[in-house]
This record gives sequence, C-alpha cells and structure tokens, in this order.
Amino acid sequence: MKKVFLFLALTVLFFGCLYPKPEPIPFPDAVKECISLCKEIKAETDFSSGPCIANPLEKNPDYVCDIAHNPREEVDNQAENQCSAFREGKAKHFVELNEECGLIKEY
Repeated sequence: MKKVFLFLALTVLFFGCLYPKPEPIPFPDAVKECISLCKEIKAETDFSSGPCIANPLEKNPDYVCDIAHNPREEVDNQAENQCSAFREGKAKHFVELNEECGLIKEY
C-alpha cells in the first residue's frame, strides 16, 4: 500500500512539474482603460445608479464603460443608466464593472 501511495505521489509531482500552470490571460486594453477610469473617478462619482462612465471609451472608441450591480438590480436596466452609444449601435462592445471597479463582463 505504501508503494502504491508513493508511486501515485511521485507521478502527480512529476507531471505537475512538467505542466506549469497557464499564465493568466491579460485584460484587453479596453478593460484596462475602463478600470483605470473607474478608479480615477470613483471618489467623486456616485455609482449607486449603475451609470455609464464612458460613452465611448477615449482610446477604444468601439467600447463603452458601464457600472452595474452584481447581481444586477432594476436600476441597471434603466435606459438612462446605460451607455447610449452601445444601445444605438455606435459602439459594438461594452465593459461592465461593479461599484468597486471590478470586472463583471466584457462583451
């Protein structure tokens, strides 16, 4: 029994060393820009309504940056709190952050 356990432990150790953990995928530039903007304006902006904070992003004009609750609240679905450039098709992608500037999703 000890030999089987030792064999299994060595096998796991050996193969674990051969296959290192994959590097995390870096955020796209639009996500970085949105997070940076969020952190920059967080202290002076009320995020409780889930506002659009970039419509579109300056350096990535095909993206908008929106604040939302996670899980979503009814206020997040109101048109005045969403980015009009995305709703109107002027921007094709959006970055959605929570009130703490953490990524919810990028589309």
